[in-house]
Amino acid sequence: MSDDAEQQHSTGSRDSMTYPQAMQAQAFLTRLTHGEADTRDRAASRVDRWQAVLSGMADGRLTIGSRTPVAGLPAWVTPEVVRGGFATSEASAEGPLQPYEREAASLAGVPVGRRALFAYCLTEPGLARLYALLDSGRYEIVVPEEAALLIVAWLVRSGDVTGALELVEILEPWADRLRFMPRPSVLPTPDVQAVHRRTVGDVGASLSARRPHSAVETQREALAVWQPFGDELLAHWLETAGTGRVLDHVLDDTWRERGEILLRRYRELAATHTRCTKHRDPKENLGILRGALEETVAGRPLDARRLGLLRHAVESMVRRRGRPGSGQHRELRARQAAQAAQPSHHALAQLVLRRLSGLPQQTGAADVTPLIADVSARESTETGLPAGAVIPVAVRRVVEAALSAPISTLVERGVVPSAEVLAELVPQLVASTGSQAYQDLALRTLMAANYRAFRNRRSLLLLDLARQVRVEELPWVRAVAQYRVDDQGQEAAHTVLRQLGELAVQAFPGTLLPNPLVRELSVLARQAEAGAPFVEELASDIFMGTFTPKFLAAARVAAELLDGTLYERYYGIDYAAVRNLAITEASDSLRRAHRARTSPGFAKLCAARAGDTSTRSWSVAANGKIIEQGQILTTHNLATLVGRIGISPEPGWGDLARRCFTTVCLLTARIHGNPRPLSTIKDAAYAWRQMVFHLSLCGPAEQSHVIARLDEEMARYPGHVAARLAPALTGLRQAAAGGSPDSGGGRCFLGWTTEAHWLVRLDDVGIPVRPASW
Repeated sequence: MSDDAEQQHSTGSRDSMTYPQAMQAQAFLTRLTHGEADTRDRAASRVDRWQAVLSGMADGRLTIGSRTPVAGLPAWVTPEVVRGGFATSEASAEGPLQPYEREAASLAGVPVGRRALFAYCLTEPGLARLYALLDSGRYEIVVPEEAALLIVAWLVRSGDVTGALELVEILEPWADRLRFMPRPSVLPTPDVQAVHRRTVGDVGASLSARRPHSAVETQREALAVWQPFGDELLAHWLETAGTGRVLDHVLDDTWRERGEILLRRYRELAATHTRCTKHRDPKENLGILRGALEETVAGRPLDARRLGLLRHAVESMVRRRGRPGSGQHRELRARQAAQAAQPSHHALAQLVLRRLSGLPQQTGAADVTPLIADVSARESTETGLPAGAVIPVAVRRVVEAALSAPISTLVERGVVPSAEVLAELVPQLVASTGSQAYQDLALRTLMAANYRAFRNRRSLLLLDLARQVRVEELPWVRAVAQYRVDDQGQEAAHTVLRQLGELAVQAFPGTLLPNPLVRELSVLARQAEAGAPFVEELASDIFMGTFTPKFLAAARVAAELLDGTLYERYYGIDYAAVRNLAITEASDSLRRAHRARTSPGFAKLCAARAGDTSTRSWSVAANGKIIEQGQILTTHNLATLVGRIGISPEPGWGDLARRCFTTVCLLTARIHGNPRPLSTIKDAAYAWRQMVFHLSLCGPAEQSHVIARLDEEMARYPGHVAARLAPALTGLRQAAAGGSPDSGGGRCFLGWTTEAHWLVRLDDVGIPVRPASW
């Protein structure tokens, strides 16, 4: 689902024809020009999908910005969505019958069609088949709709025939169009506690797609084939030199015969080994020696020019590497032969592929150590690879992505290198946690599978603060809602929420929580009834100046936690005023007897803090300044995690602050010479803000100690880093001493600006940095 899942607005461009037309043109160009057939085929598919978007917009079948963008499809139907949140006119669960559907129709003896299959599943034998799938767990849910008939079967078996009939009544109008049957699977659907980035099958497909590295194989051919052959040619010509120069001796018939043999071998080698072409160049040493030999063997005397080239080539080859057979020459060729004999990455990847083939393909691997072990003696005999050969790092990394383990273990081992990757894995864990509220094991397994499929649903481009469809809105989820035992799931959800929050903050302290992760934390918070307002990072290009009420609620949580701290002083926040604003708006909402859709007071406060006068024209940079102030006031979920969820990362707040500053330095180092540095500055400012937050939770002594040692950390980076960050450090120290960060030589470090940023110097890039660079 998209990063802007809760708040998206029209700018007058993304919901027009312009964006889809540009995307279709880009896909069309790839279809025509890309060198790989698979990529061209995927591009052709994208061209068709964008054409469906454009056609639907043109004839009115699509309403971009709506929760129900496809005319006639209810909100619960999973739409096919392309880049940018644009829906095509199709649903993800429709299209041609899948092979498993055709097989099911054949086994059931019914016409090959979805409506006939739907009707069959409601008969006694059809329900029996669904019962067997429920009990075995051997099914796969790719799109949520594929869980619907299993829910019907579970309701019937549980005696809730009325609930089953009500659900069937909702599904029946779509029975001929959508897939409501699950896919049979060889393995049971897992009740996930361990998670994995990729399945064994995914890793195998990735390794299968690898091709030999052309440059490496060309070098291997040169070392193994052409350099030894060149040595033979050189030795052959040196026979004519004696103690003098080449061709000082008279050539005999035996020498010519052996020359003919060498030339025949050359032609055979050239026909077989085609990667390296340097030997064909008549100006290269090997080409000169071969060309002169062809002339001589044919009985044609060498002219003065060719003789000079031959003698120069021979002398330079001997001077550079020694005479063939000498100690210097033998040592060099032995090293090169050993290098050429090393197995290629491609060959070792094929060996790993063989190892993977014996494992279940639909899951991760509990232990990847045997998969990336050195080549065994038995494998050496079977493949010809040298025993003890080490699997290269590039191949190991691909395989390690299939490791199935607790998410903390994956982070510790580097399998999860970023908060964004962490966010990709969390739905697997949230699915298992949320399903704990169902006491029946079969239903619990089914609901976990349904949730994982639902999280693959891509977000729509929405307008006017419309909310993305939630999993509890699906009819089959509503049908079993009464079977949830919420008390049973609340404690588990709160435990997982706290663990994930601590893991994300501890592992990636200088990174904003990405929106997909925020979404999963919000789901857990609802399940735990934690009253924790999690807020997303808003997109500045589609922001129209309004915030939902949860932003003010999050700011109030921050006010309770950070009142009177370094954070409040550094950013010049009046948290007392924030609390009063939250109380006032809550009272107004109660008087209006409905929940407010926006928080005008919070939007006004953010605009005022950003210096927005509301008289200039709209711009992305101006939007960014307002959004950043919203992040400052709310701490972008950090205060919520600490104040509502109770996270307490093990390294301590001082350690997290130091690591945030390391991130700031790394990002600042990338500014030098960067013609478009503003996005890097923005990320550095966000890491700085999180550093200030962590410092604010330190005791006075620890806070002073950490700030005092920031110069020591900064000294590890190029000198321009210290020069750039000096005003920010001065401002931090002034705020820590009770003053303002913007007085004297200090600066408050913010990321967004409508002017040239003070962190950038003109001599870095040679041209002024304009706000339009945003």
